[in-house]
Formats: sequence, structure tokens, C-alpha cells
Amino acid sequence: MSVFSSARGKGSRGFRQAQGDLHLDAVTKVFGDFTAVDDLTLDVPRGSFFALLGPSGCGKTTTLRMVAGLEQPTSGRLLIGDTDLTGSRPYERPVNTVFQSYALFPHLTIRDNVSFGPKRRGEQDAVRLADEALELVQMTHLAARKPSQLSGGQQQRVAVARALVNRPEVLLLDEPLGALDLKLRRQMQVELKRIQTEVGLTFIHVTHDQEEAMTMADTVAVMNLGHIEQLGHPEVLYDLPKTSFVANFLGQSNLGNGVVTGTEGTNLVVEVAGTTVRIPKARSSVSEGPITFGVRPEKVRITETQPVGGGNDVKATVVDVSFSGVATQFLVTTPSGATWAVYEQNLDIERNHLRPGDAVWLEWNSGHAFGVPVDDAAAAAGADAADAASPTASVDAS
Repeated sequence: MSVFSSARGKGSRGFRQAQGDLHLDAVTKVFGDFTAVDDLTLDVPRGSFFALLGPSGCGKTTTLRMVAGLEQPTSGRLLIGDTDLTGSRPYERPVNTVFQSYALFPHLTIRDNVSFGPKRRGEQDAVRLADEALELVQMTHLAARKPSQLSGGQQQRVAVARALVNRPEVLLLDEPLGALDLKLRRQMQVELKRIQTEVGLTFIHVTHDQEEAMTMADTVAVMNLGHIEQLGHPEVLYDLPKTSFVANFLGQSNLGNGVVTGTEGTNLVVEVAGTTVRIPKARSSVSEGPITFGVRPEKVRITETQPVGGGNDVKATVVDVSFSGVATQFLVTTPSGATWAVYEQNLDIERNHLRPGDAVWLEWNSGHAFGVPVDDAAAAAGADAADAASPTASVDAS
């Protein structure tokens, strides 16, 4: 669409002409005696959908506000391409923000809301640009209405259009779907990804919702205590976390502290609470000494008889059974007293007959296990944060 492919207006100067990757160079932000962001270096490729994910207080919103120019870093630099934006004001930057509160002008029509920015800049074709932006978010048919006549999801689309019409180099999304109900939130996740793919702009999405980040983003950075714990593609972060915090915050994990006792071919042999388990060396960031063993709940199989062969199994007792439609979640305790979660997809015709108190065996493929450094505090923080951010609790089996 021409609203995004056309050249910037002749009046555009300086910082607003910056183009390229977003780069944060050793950025630190201190409020009094509290360090919100700690020596953060980060590259966001131009045209990518990037998510900053983490619990409240981790520094993700402060990072976004520094990119927007609403806060200035205590130290470090922010650049788009070769242009140093540090110290510049928000209106000078090629950046726009979509907030959780839509902040639409209630007395203006939808078309006037979206054309407000271009009109203030004196662009002669402001209405045409607004109509093109509304077409992109599929809201053209409601252009003559007022915000109060729209649903929450529709208002959010208008807020996105109002940001996009300014042709930013970077679009910041600050918990933009938090005010929507679950069904609308999932619909908007798909819509935002479609819009980003179509316009090809850099989107940076700040959220504490793990599903939201994994659904939309090309790259996810998991933040904790002002720094990035791990960065990568959502599938990589989920399948192979590098820290206890990431393992517990991004989805659920069954974790147990143990010690490496030797090697067996390409595997590490680990003793965890009296049970011998194996972890592929390539899936462990620890090669000797103390280690935290982990396996995801959906990778564990639950049976009533001891598996043949052994080596990656443990006896347990069922303490809770929860049916959720597509799957059944079992909570079980092992002889060491650890609590594990097991997800079993509901594929069988017969109903599950396991009940609390039943003796069972847990089994998993060693290729699905992972090893991370022992960090009880981080594991607990990740579990608590994930529990607060998601309707499904994380499990710490250490």
C-alpha cells in the first residue's frame, strides 16, 4: 500500500529519517537506587516481529519507553541504523507506540482519529492515507463511526491504524491486547501478525503473556531483573531453555536438582533424587557437577505398569486429575516428594480412569530432557511469574 511504500514527506528531517536495524548498546536505566534495565545490548533486525517477554518489573516496559523516547537511558546508546537517537525527543523519532489503552479521541470519527497525525504534519493527502491504513486493518466500513460505537477489538485495530499511518520505522506494542477477552485476544494475535507481514515494518511487542509472544513473534527475548535471560526463536526457547527461569516462565517444566555422575555415549548420566536419568550432552548447558534436570509435561508418558528397559522412568502417585477438553493434566508426586505435571492428549475413545491415589509410572525419551545450571531462586521466580502471567501454573519438581 502506498501509505507504507511512499517516500517520507519533504518536511521530515533528521532523526525521523533513520532507517535500519534497532540497536541498543549497553543501555542502563536507573531510578534512584533501583536498576530497571542493566547493561542491555540488543539488536532487532529491520522488518522483524520481536517480543520482549517477562514478568512485571523485569524491565521490558522501561526498555520500550527508552526506544520510544519517553525515558532517556542513564547510560548507553540507542540507534536505528547508523542514526544515534539517544537524547532525542519522542516526536523526533521514527517510532510510534500502541498502548493497552486505545486513547482514541471520543469526539472524532474513526477516519478523523486516524488522519489526525498526518493532518497535524500538514500532509495534503491525510484522508487518503487514513483510508489506506483503515483498509489494512479491515475497518474501512466503520470509518464514519465514533469510538464509543466500536467493540474493544475494533478500537484496537483503529489504534494500530493510527500508529501505522505515520509510517514509523519501528512500531512499539505495549501490552496492546491486555484489555481484550480471550477470544478477541487470539483473533488480534493473528491479525497483528498478518498486518506486520503485509507492511514489513519492525514490530516490538512487550508482553507478559507467553502464548502471545510465541504465537506472533519471530524472535523472543525473555527478560528478568533488567537483563535478557535468553533470546531466540520461540520453538528454540521452549524446547531448549538455557536457565531455570526460562524453563519455568516459558511454559511448564518438571525440574529436579541433581549431579552429573558420568557419561554414556552422547548422554550425560545424572542422579536426581535417587533416580538415574540421561540428558543429551547437546541439550545441556552443564557438563559436570550440580545440574538441574528438566522435561516438559507433554513429553512425559503416564502408565500403570513399569516401562520395559527403564533408565528414564520413575514411580509416582496421582494427586490430581484435570480434564481440559483437548488434554488431561495429571499432577503426581514421586518418592522424593517432588510434584510433576503430565499432559496427555485426549485421543482415546475410552475415558481416563486414573484417580488420585493411584500408583503410576512416568516415562520420557531422554532426547526430550534438558540440563541447566542449578539456580533455585531463578526457578522459583520463574514459576511464580509464570503462575501470575498464565492461567496454567508451572511446576518446580526440585
